[in-house]
Amino acid sequence: MKNKPDPTPPGKIILQLIQYNEKEYACHEQLPVDELLKKKQSDWVNWINLDGLSDKNTITKIGEHFSLHSLLMEDIVSEHQPRVEEYDDYLFFSLKMLYRIEGDDIDYEQINFVLGKNYLLSFQEKEGDLFDHLRDRIRLDQGRVRKKKADYLLYRLIDVIVDNYYVVLDAIGQQIEQIEDEIYKSHTGHEFKKIQRLKKELIFLRKALYPLRDAMSKLIKDESGFIDPANTRFFSDVYNHVAHLIDSLDTYKDLTSGLMDIYMNTQNTRMNEVMKVLTIISTIFIPLTFIVGVYGMNFEFMPELHWEISYPVVWGVMILITVGMIFFFRFKKWI
Repeated sequence: MKNKPDPTPPGKIILQLIQYNEKEYACHEQLPVDELLKKKQSDWVNWINLDGLSDKNTITKIGEHFSLHSLLMEDIVSEHQPRVEEYDDYLFFSLKMLYRIEGDDIDYEQINFVLGKNYLLSFQEKEGDLFDHLRDRIRLDQGRVRKKKADYLLYRLIDVIVDNYYVVLDAIGQQIEQIEDEIYKSHTGHEFKKIQRLKKELIFLRKALYPLRDAMSKLIKDESGFIDPANTRFFSDVYNHVAHLIDSLDTYKDLTSGLMDIYMNTQNTRMNEVMKVLTIISTIFIPLTFIVGVYGMNFEFMPELHWEISYPVVWGVMILITVGMIFFFRFKKWI
């Protein structure tokens, strides 16, 4: 099951411009879009991040400033599968950003990137993301980010997102172990619903990961010049991570199918045990029912009816039959 988080409240947007080169850094926030766009500098890397897609006017102004295609603008404000598209002056890349599993739901949002010669645009649906640590590294000039161009920044952002997929998949693995334990210990029947919910989560992850692998493959083979050949190996590393995630996903899918088999076998075993007990009880009472049925008939000439000890004798016979059958069942190891 999936849970698309509540977007940023209507009318509220958060614009941020981070600019840097190898020696300098600047960050601009809470500025009107027109003023923020004027601060873009051609000799710096410019990362413009927009949280909240409800203000179409702001998105339109950004699109016009960077000459974004009208079809791309439609893709930015809509949900779709991960993919990459090449245009003359920029490259479009989109994917799902997964946060965590909360209860029965996967918390996620769609994130879209537009990579240009010296800029990177990121469009998010809600406030907050996974990039605060990366922002700090850029500000403090840690690592390679400040020494690289915008394509390397795109790699780092995608890498952060993909790494968090492992967190979600690990939570799936824990759910599988928990459900397996419950199948053996619990008799509530809720395990079937949990397995069905788990299968839906895996289907959602499959739809997010398989297209992402294809998009990463296309990005690695990019010949448009947006990706520096020296940085291709970094994108290849992300591709390998996605491939590994898909392998783990397929393993979890098989384990989930195995859970269903275990659940059905366990239910059948429990049903067989119940039927076994009921059958033994019924078998014990068959001869007893026969005896009381015989002596419950209203024939006039039944000599046993006039014996003084007939009642205790009948009870004794029925007890002996019952005890004898129980010992016989135990000897056969049926009980």
